[in-house]
Amino acid sequence: MPGVASTFPIDLNKYKKLSLDPTKPQLTAEQRATLQHNIQLLRDAIVLFTATGAARGVSGHTGGAYDTVPEVCILLSLFENSDKYFPIVFDEAGHRVATQYLLSALEGHLPAEHLLHYREANSKLPGHPELGLTPGVKFSSGRLGHMWPHVNGVAMAHRDKVVFCLGSDGSQQEGNDAEAARLAVAQNLNLKLLIDDNDVTIAGHPSAYLKGYDVARTLEGHGLKVHTVQGEDIDALWGAIASVVTYDGPAAVIAKRPMAPGVQDIEGSTHGHDVIPVKSAIKYLTARGYPQSIASDILSNIKPAPVTHLYIGSTKETGANRAIFGEAVNLVLDKLSKEEAAKKVMVIDSDLEGSTGLKVIHQKHPEVFVPSGIMERGNFSAAAGFGFEADKFGVFSTFSAFLEMVISEITMARLNNCNVLSHFSHSGVDEMADNTCHFGVNSMFADNGLSDVQSWLYFPADPLQMVAVVKRVFFERGLRFVFSTRSKVPYILKEDGKTKYFDGDYQFVPGKDETIVEGTAGYVVSFGEMLYRSWDAVLRCRQEGLDVGLINKPTLNIVDEQTLVKIGSSPFVLVVESLNQKTGLGSKFGTWLLERQLTPKYGYMGTTKEGCGGLSEQIPYQNLDPQSIILKIKQLSQ
Repeated sequence: MPGVASTFPIDLNKYKKLSLDPTKPQLTAEQRATLQHNIQLLRDAIVLFTATGAARGVSGHTGGAYDTVPEVCILLSLFENSDKYFPIVFDEAGHRVATQYLLSALEGHLPAEHLLHYREANSKLPGHPELGLTPGVKFSSGRLGHMWPHVNGVAMAHRDKVVFCLGSDGSQQEGNDAEAARLAVAQNLNLKLLIDDNDVTIAGHPSAYLKGYDVARTLEGHGLKVHTVQGEDIDALWGAIASVVTYDGPAAVIAKRPMAPGVQDIEGSTHGHDVIPVKSAIKYLTARGYPQSIASDILSNIKPAPVTHLYIGSTKETGANRAIFGEAVNLVLDKLSKEEAAKKVMVIDSDLEGSTGLKVIHQKHPEVFVPSGIMERGNFSAAAGFGFEADKFGVFSTFSAFLEMVISEITMARLNNCNVLSHFSHSGVDEMADNTCHFGVNSMFADNGLSDVQSWLYFPADPLQMVAVVKRVFFERGLRFVFSTRSKVPYILKEDGKTKYFDGDYQFVPGKDETIVEGTAGYVVSFGEMLYRSWDAVLRCRQEGLDVGLINKPTLNIVDEQTLVKIGSSPFVLVVESLNQKTGLGSKFGTWLLERQLTPKYGYMGTTKEGCGGLSEQIPYQNLDPQSIILKIKQLSQ
């Protein structure tokens, strides 16, 4: 049968168990042949099932998992040899999740055929491993730089075991790893890092954008024993691993290799970090001798899941607010000379310029742009330091999930009266295939100052409003936070169904709530990517005779007293957002109403559950789709 109903065409039963003894650091011809056989088998499987992610449009990250197969095969062979090893292949790089899914299949926790559902919604195969979700997965990797400190604790709890952690040159850029290195050395932990140093991250090559960064010298400086080898030389790799395993204390093997070695279309390129394209996977597998039916029966018969709901109140045309942010910044910078821009503005990247809208700034205004590594804390503080003086402004950007990593730095910037405009993309849960650890749902944490200071949190509803927000607040003093989603959003229309709401003479006013439509039955309050969904629900209720109003709240953390009194005097108020229901706007809005003796019926819809994978499926999975909003409106209106 075609597509995901096919039999997995690569026979994982051909994997040959092997026992390797680290006191014998030279491979026999038979051991070498077995390792090479296993490596090729597992690499072929990774190319095939990660390519299904490309076919269904959910991405998937092939290169990292493909790279580290030699190390994984060696670790499995060590586990086979002795019980003195802690038998989990911990991994700092969550995007190498294909490794964990493949191991689950090898160990019999998953049928091999299930791998063809990679990143599909409700398949329990999301973009990062999650403990308790996927059968056979033994840990949650979370975000980059969070695993080594965790593994230190495992090593401290099991001092009689050798503990391993796969690393990468990307994850090693995080400050957490520097702290972990110091603890590992101080406690002489029997921890062994196997680091894939392929000189590739999302934005490019660390050797080009992060001069002076060297994984081996860094770890040696912390006091680890370090071996550097060519990762595709299996004899050298085994010799180095055998050496660190027999060494008493923390040690690392750094495997130098191009990204995705042997995969013609993506080898050595930044494209290898993401998912392999279907055509490239077919080319690779065909060259490896697999039948062309892999293409016709599997990859060519997997399609992206369509969004079937037809929204009213917004356009069919969509735009990516996360990209529009950079274009809006350019509109501001275009009015300055190159010299003036360089003097007044500094834009710093954290290896995500293509994902957070900064790439267009890099291209058009390189005089203000600083490419930097995966170092959110240091980069935010650098932006704040640049904006330390009244007439200078730092611009910082990363994913919203990583806002939680810079809370202390935000406090320091606030205490120093710094000027920072932060763009946090990938907010909420919409189209977040990387799942729970990448949900950007705690945005209100940015407003962590005391009542005597003010931060500004903005969440534009569509591309036109994003431009209006950025142009209005760019040169405002203090801390300003702008949020956007990973998903594209349509343009909000006025009640006539024709005119774009934020077009024409629209002017954004910070702190001002916007009445999309008045209502006598009650009001829905929303913002960002939930506004067009709420507008759809409100319009459908109005078609049924229920006179519901809609409020857009683009400034999340400021009370608009006039609007609050108006809607608080109506029969009900319903806040709809995709932020964390524990910490989002809705958790504050009810208090704001009660403080003013306003007591409408109150409802609140937000994100409440761990993710389900997929893309557009995340919103209905959290019961935030228009049908669920309509149901809640009707419950409150009774």
